[in-house]
Amino acid sequence: MLEKVNRRYFLRSAGVAAATGAFIMGCTLDDHNLPGEVVDLGTGDIGILNYAYALEQLEAAFYTQVMMSPYAGMTDEEKMILTDIMYHEIVHRQFFKAALGAAAIKGLTPNFDGIDFNSRASVLGAAKLFEDTGVQAYNGAGNLIENVNYLLIAGKIVSVEARHAAAIRDLLNPNSADFSGDDVVDPATGFDKAVKPGVILPAVQPFVKNTISGSGLPQ
Repeated sequence: MLEKVNRRYFLRSAGVAAATGAFIMGCTLDDHNLPGEVVDLGTGDIGILNYAYALEQLEAAFYTQVMMSPYAGMTDEEKMILTDIMYHEIVHRQFFKAALGAAAIKGLTPNFDGIDFNSRASVLGAAKLFEDTGVQAYNGAGNLIENVNYLLIAGKIVSVEARHAAAIRDLLNPNSADFSGDDVVDPATGFDKAVKPGVILPAVQPFVKNTISGSGLPQ
């Protein structure tokens, strides 16, 4: 318990809690792209980092909204798990923003109109989609990264995303094999799926009001 309290205190004292509300409440137009505006991720490793940054923005915004308006009947255990995931995603988002510096894309505007944030099934179903997609996206982009240091960081982050995916799946179907279901882990190889950006971006586009272009990303 002490470790958990200290970790959360650290995150809050580092300014993460303040950043949480900033995404949902909005910043200046200089900080965010306008809804409908085309956001070009760029090329090479910078493009891949912006690709990851875009996905982390989406996840951070989603979990922030979840915790700002908890669904009906959210248990203490669910609140603890979802809060921890929220802070992880915020840290990931802020990491990429800092690492990219002036090369970072501006803030995206999420579109969560299709998610009923008062419904447990809707929220956890969306969380499952986002986490599974995140794991597959990192796996699919790994061999496109040239800088080994970036690849190391991506490997560390995808392992956390996989833990999130397993936790969400267990909330949906407790004490089952769904935490690493055959729909995401190939039973013949034991490997998670790897999906390229060209497939991931169209899949997440409905959840973002900006148009994300990955035309310059390495193939």
